[in-house]
Amino acid sequence: MAPRYAPSLWSRLPPLAIILQIIFIVLFAFFVEIEDLPKKDKEKFLNSYAVFQDVHVIVFLGFGFMATFLVRYGFSSVGFSMLVAAMAVQWATLLNGFLLTSRANWTIRIKMKSLVDAELCACSALVAMGAVHGKTNPVQLLLMSLVEVTGFVINQWLIHSFFKTPSNTMSRAMSLHVFGALFGVMTSWVLYRQENEPKHEKEKFDSKSGLFAMLGTLFLWMFWPSFNFALVMKKIIAYGTYLSLAVSVVTAMAVSVLSSPRGKINLVHVQGSILAGAVATGAAMTTVPWMDMTIGFCASLLSVLGFRYLKGHVLFAFECHDTRGVLNVHAIPGILGWFAYVVVWLSRANDITDAIRFAVDNICILLMTVSMSLSLGIITGILLKWSLWRPQQDRKCFDDQTFWEFPHLAARK
Repeated sequence: MAPRYAPSLWSRLPPLAIILQIIFIVLFAFFVEIEDLPKKDKEKFLNSYAVFQDVHVIVFLGFGFMATFLVRYGFSSVGFSMLVAAMAVQWATLLNGFLLTSRANWTIRIKMKSLVDAELCACSALVAMGAVHGKTNPVQLLLMSLVEVTGFVINQWLIHSFFKTPSNTMSRAMSLHVFGALFGVMTSWVLYRQENEPKHEKEKFDSKSGLFAMLGTLFLWMFWPSFNFALVMKKIIAYGTYLSLAVSVVTAMAVSVLSSPRGKINLVHVQGSILAGAVATGAAMTTVPWMDMTIGFCASLLSVLGFRYLKGHVLFAFECHDTRGVLNVHAIPGILGWFAYVVVWLSRANDITDAIRFAVDNICILLMTVSMSLSLGIITGILLKWSLWRPQQDRKCFDDQTFWEFPHLAARK
């Protein structure tokens, strides 16, 4: 039987990527300038550049290699993550400049913080990408990332406009993870392939792919304190993030053994769960060591249990396949951090009126983020389902040979 779609990307990826890139170049030519840096601010530049480097490693190295756990999807994991992030950074720079930056005219003046903020938006797109990992082609991923970044930035603009919150608060840390994860999960739900149930034959890992994925996880683990600092711009959060990460490692290992019928550690579960504490701590912003450690413990516990039990039930009950378990690594810990942030702030409040207003505002922020991510995820899933994008066959999911050259395996068609 002839393949439903030709394996070549000629008619899909080059036209879309080149057209989008030309459009971005033109927009940058008309609207973007680099802000001059006074000589006295050189030290400030060096400090911000160090943060940029750390976030840069997380976006392009950490997320890319963390996704290489699939035995036949290593090239695509690293390559498509880089493609999505590179495109998302450019689009986010424009959107942040137009919507979230105060200016007298249409000119966007970028500085190092602008690049960091753009890469944080790219992180949200990479989180969403994890839910459809291995089941989409690069054209679909590019379109998905553009919609996700647009929705994420608009969500931040609405929060800032309605609730008058600064951009570097808990709301951004929480929404980055929750928005990206729920957006990706809903897109995956719409794109669900019945033929892949209960588990695709190529959705597996071996010792080599697991080792590369663990390497990416270690990069994320090492640089996440800087990532949380870039999100909320408070130096003290780096200390709590590190302590939370340490607790997450211990908890993830122990709970993975306890929840295993054979009493052994599951590498895939541990890879995501050791980061859950940092996700929750970034949203909680408690600045109290024992609280951060407790949050890390709870987040890692919920993440491992989610991998062990929730992921299969979500697939069975809702026909929603979450390849990288972003629901357990990002959504649940992000909501846990939001809840801890609200509880801690209310416990310290002296005025009942301020406490009620604070609680209502943050509940509305969460509901707005969840509703926008779910609705946009459904719309994006419907968009990506069009045959115009020529998605790969079911038997070609989780397989590099669909998109990459393998000269030693080449055969005449």
